[in-house]
Amino acid sequence: MKDKLITSLKGIIVPLVTPLIDNHTLDERGLKNLIEHVIKGGVSGIFILGTTGEAQSLNYDLKRELIKKVAEIVNLRVPVLVGISDTSLDESVNLALYAATCGTDAVVATPPYYYNLGQAELFNYYMSLASSIDLPLFLYNMPSNAKINIEQKTVIELSKHPKIIGLKDSSANGVYFQKLLYSFIDKPFMLFVGPEEMMAETVLMGGYGGVNGGANLYPELYVQLYKAAVDKNFESIKRLQTLVISISNALYTVGEYESSFLKGVKTALNLKGICSDYMSKPYYKFNETERDTLKKRLSDIDERIKAIK
Repeated sequence: MKDKLITSLKGIIVPLVTPLIDNHTLDERGLKNLIEHVIKGGVSGIFILGTTGEAQSLNYDLKRELIKKVAEIVNLRVPVLVGISDTSLDESVNLALYAATCGTDAVVATPPYYYNLGQAELFNYYMSLASSIDLPLFLYNMPSNAKINIEQKTVIELSKHPKIIGLKDSSANGVYFQKLLYSFIDKPFMLFVGPEEMMAETVLMGGYGGVNGGANLYPELYVQLYKAAVDKNFESIKRLQTLVISISNALYTVGEYESSFLKGVKTALNLKGICSDYMSKPYYKFNETERDTLKKRLSDIDERIKAIK
């Protein structure tokens, strides 16, 4: 399994939003629409129950239902990665074991949050987690939310565990990511970047691709940008990167919320008729004025993307 994933999983992995009817009910029709939309757009994989999927706000019954339904809808067309981040090791293990029974391909875990950990404690945590589960494990570096950075030396040591196959970095720290790339220049360890604004440059330097929230909306655009970076087609990179930055500036900045990115993506998907824009509590949807602002910005982005096709 580890070798298979390492040789096949490159490109754009979409961190799927979780379409909801309410806090206890999946928008099943919207979920199917969204999965078909991103697969048609050419993504290389689907990552559920991450930050963009509002994982920490969902109850465990809903998480298990989502895992099962996503695996059924995807039906082996692309790899499915499942977020198992939690403050409890047992809960992470239990969810990983369930994900394995559903036929998913790998799991992803941030460091446990709330209490601060030292690097030695973090190393022991991940070693215990990886040794207790059946699926390959991606480390997920998210210091803004987890309050701890998985340091370079810790990643190198953890990579020696046969189940730990890669890392998603959402630190937006280019120096950190470059150091990781250098550390694994001759070793098969998958390094993906979260912030879409820096995906192309990391691929140019040897990264495996991006786990980019905007791919929920415009999967083809992010796939094209990834391919342009692989081909070192700098003219295309410049043109496509301009659109990616425009999406970030226009759609992720409506309202003065820490959750503006999530609200923006979900509202845009709803405006496109793909899925519900319900936000899990404690979040809530845009008001009508904010929705109208995003609708105008989305229309402009849509026109600009049509122009490059």
